[in-house]
Amino acid sequence: MMASITPDHLTRGAFVYVRQSTNDQVLHNHESRRRQYGLVDRARALGWASVEVIDDDLGRSGSGVSRPGFEKLLAAICEGRVGAVVSVEASRLARNGRDWHTLLEFCGLVGTLIVDEDGVYDPRHPNDRLLLGMKGTMSEMELSLFRQRSLEALKQKARRGELFLTVAIGYLKTSHDRIEKDPDRRVQEAITLAFTKFGELQTVRQVHLWMRQERLPLPATEYGPEGRKVIWKLPVYNTLHHLLTNPIYAGAYVFGPAAALRSRPAASVSCAASAKTVTAGRF
Repeated sequence: MMASITPDHLTRGAFVYVRQSTNDQVLHNHESRRRQYGLVDRARALGWASVEVIDDDLGRSGSGVSRPGFEKLLAAICEGRVGAVVSVEASRLARNGRDWHTLLEFCGLVGTLIVDEDGVYDPRHPNDRLLLGMKGTMSEMELSLFRQRSLEALKQKARRGELFLTVAIGYLKTSHDRIEKDPDRRVQEAITLAFTKFGELQTVRQVHLWMRQERLPLPATEYGPEGRKVIWKLPVYNTLHHLLTNPIYAGAYVFGPAAALRSRPAASVSCAASAKTVTAGRF
C-alpha cells in the first residue's frame, strides 16, 4: 500500500473529501462527519504535509445532483495540485457511473491516488482500476436498491391509504398518519362555497371570475420556519381548478400521477367535465 505513494505524490497536496447525503444527516449524524474530518490525520500519517478539506457538499447526494465541492476537487486534480483524494470509502466520492469514471480518468491522467480506509489505489494500475470500478458499480447498484426499496415502501403505504406527503387545504394531518377536517369554520365555509358556486355556474372559469369580482379569498397553505400555516388570497385559475378536481374532497384517496385518456380529442374534455366528477364531494 505504501509502495504506491511516491515523493511526487507527497509534494502535491492530499485533499480530504467530506460529504453527507442529506441535511438530516448533517443535523443528526455527527459521528460520520467526525470520522470523515478525522481522515486529515490519516493523510498526514501517510506522509502528506499539506492536507486540504473540501466539505462544500455536506447535505448533497452523490447521485448526480450539482456538487460544487466535487467540481472543485476535479478542478484541483486537473491543475495537478492533488497527490491523493482521501475519503472514508472510495465509492462515496460519487454515486453514479458518470461522475465516478470521470474522477478515475482524471486521477489516472495526472497520477493522483485514491485513498480510503481500506487502502491506497492508483488508477493507472489495471488491478487497482478494476477494483475501483467494481467499488463504483456496487455503490451505484446499492443506491438503486435503496431507492427501489424506499419507493416500494411508499407504494405499500399508499395501497393502505395511509400515505400523505402533503395534505389538501381544509384538512389537517393528525397522529397515526390520519387526516381530519380543519376545525376552522372559515376554511370549511370557503371551500364549500367554491363547490356550491361551481354547481350553479358549471365551469371553473366562471367560478374564478365570480370570486375575483366579489373579492372572495380562498385559503392556501404556506410552509415556513414555523411549519404549515393557512394564508388567504384571491384565487388564481390553477388553484381553483386543483381544488375542484382534487379527489380528496370527494372522499377518495389517490396516489401517483393520473393516466391521461387519449380515446378522444383533449379539446372535447372541458374543465367543467373534469370538475363535475367531484361536485358531489363529501367535504
